[in-house]
Amino acid sequence: MEWMIKGLNAFQREVFPAKNETYNKLAHSQHPRALLLTCADSRIVPDLLFQTEPGDLFIARNAGNIIPPFGVDQGGVSASIEYGLVALGIRDVVVCGHSDCGAMRALLKPESLERLPQVRHWLRHAEAARHIVEQEPDTFDLQARLRRVTEENVRAQIIHLQTYPFIASLMARGEIRLHGWYYEIATGTVFVNNAAGGRFEELRHREPLAAEVEA
Repeated sequence: MEWMIKGLNAFQREVFPAKNETYNKLAHSQHPRALLLTCADSRIVPDLLFQTEPGDLFIARNAGNIIPPFGVDQGGVSASIEYGLVALGIRDVVVCGHSDCGAMRALLKPESLERLPQVRHWLRHAEAARHIVEQEPDTFDLQARLRRVTEENVRAQIIHLQTYPFIASLMARGEIRLHGWYYEIATGTVFVNNAAGGRFEELRHREPLAAEVEA
């Protein structure tokens, strides 16, 4: 653990003093600009990827960026969503999958989960994605299938989000935006779900993000 302590020392010595004013404000309240639901994978570092500051993102992470439908497996994920949207008033929700996702790889090979019963149980919330990909022509190699199932899982979790009554209410009033993204680790590229075209397209800065899914 020495490497973590060394990093903490550097933060306290160099980073914290430079952002002292920011941390003083955050000590008493938070007003995050977006809720990010992403994978627990160690290669995903949201503040580095999106160049955000402390207090910008409210983040919920788990294996496979999964969101159980409302009323099922109520727990940390659903509580984080409820708190972020109801208590903190966040109005942009991003579900972000990523390349080479171990959870999605296991979803395609359920036999690999023999020693991981909790993971197998959790991944049942991604079954729709696996079923969609398995019904497609068997013309993809493993990496292509992995990307396809990861993209479909992002779409499936956005559908799950819409089963939450408070989200349905916000959507009915046009007060919330749901975004589906896919992050490619090797290139640093983020792709956005194009609801109209049915595919993920490279996300570039533009106003407004017209192609981005808003549920």
